[in-house]
Amino acid sequence: MQNPEKTSLLTIALLAAFADGTQGEAERAEVRRVAESLASPDLNLPALVQDVLLQRASTASAAAGLTSAALRQLAYELAVGVCDADGLRNDQETRFLTELGQALGLSGPQMAEPTLTADALATAPLDEVAAGTSPAAAPAAPRSDAELDRMVLNYAIMNGALELLPQSMASMAIIPLQMKMVYRIGKAHGYELDRGHIKDLLAAMGVGLTGQYLEDVGRKLIGGLFGKVAGGMAGALARGATGAAFSFATTYALGQVARRYYAGGRTMNTQMLKDAYTSVLGQARGLQAQYMPQIEQQARKVDVAQIVQMVRTS
Repeated sequence: MQNPEKTSLLTIALLAAFADGTQGEAERAEVRRVAESLASPDLNLPALVQDVLLQRASTASAAAGLTSAALRQLAYELAVGVCDADGLRNDQETRFLTELGQALGLSGPQMAEPTLTADALATAPLDEVAAGTSPAAAPAAPRSDAELDRMVLNYAIMNGALELLPQSMASMAIIPLQMKMVYRIGKAHGYELDRGHIKDLLAAMGVGLTGQYLEDVGRKLIGGLFGKVAGGMAGALARGATGAAFSFATTYALGQVARRYYAGGRTMNTQMLKDAYTSVLGQARGLQAQYMPQIEQQARKVDVAQIVQMVRTS
């Protein structure tokens, strides 16, 4: 994948991030933070953000920079993931995706498959037993501190593994798994949570859902890990240490801070949550090398074709 193609893909992802019609300062600041975190000698990501915000970049021009069918399909899938990162897309985002699909020259089925998968992931039940799933297939409810700690670690390893996979659907599954993890932690402490509460908690920690997905996408694009262009699973695993550190550490930190929050009766204020998350995130990054063998082993086991079912039953 050449740099102009990466630029087109990142531009489309950024356009998708602002397609919801809000474009508030908090959202712009989060996207700028992501761009600054993705340092690359070949791509000026902060400049791309400015081009999008100042409407110097368009869907048509970005789509024109993608000449292969595989990259045009990937561009659409990434845009769907961005639009659904913080929940089901709204009307503005739906119109954006329709226009993008047309600009990319995609057929109805080519657009339908990724949107259906993204919708299924965004609405996967938070309950431990999803509708139509055998109770025997559900994970055991954690009761002790040791069980909760093991559960958080398992989710972190899974999300680290998903970041090693070259398919865009794997990236879409990371946030739903984080939300299920927080739901299970809250339930273990006697709290029944909904998606709105979990999103608010993550925001209080300083974790933006759209920004997190964009950062994952940017890392994969810069590292050349997406799709057939990436050279398959072997190439992804060989170059995956940096990417896995991001999702492993983020998931681990979210889980550990959520444990403190609910165990303490939800008394931590926003600053305390942010400070705790920053502290644990640093510790989690130090654990990444220790658990890399398990992360890589998990990556080899994931069947992306069954990614929705995996999220529903994890």
